[in-house]
Amino acid sequence: MTTEPQSFTILLVPEHLADGGGTAPEEAAVRSAVVEATGEMGETGYPRYAGEGFVAEIDPRTRVVEGVLVDGSELDYGMAAVVAS
Repeated sequence: MTTEPQSFTILLVPEHLADGGGTAPEEAAVRSAVVEATGEMGETGYPRYAGEGFVAEIDPRTRVVEGVLVDGSELDYGMAAVVAS
């Protein structure tokens, strides 16, 4: 039995708001998705999660998005992917 979360909600937010910036990431999100565990490990060494156009590698302990593709592409400059609290 695994203790790793089987799903996360990822928020795509402007990078300057990703660490707070006075606005909650949930309020600043331009897109969100629920991603489910794929059972695979990503190139970063963290578990891979996928869903709704997102493929993300997330550290389940710290809840940090270590790598992400959105609709098959890297994030645009100035955007960040964060796990919803």
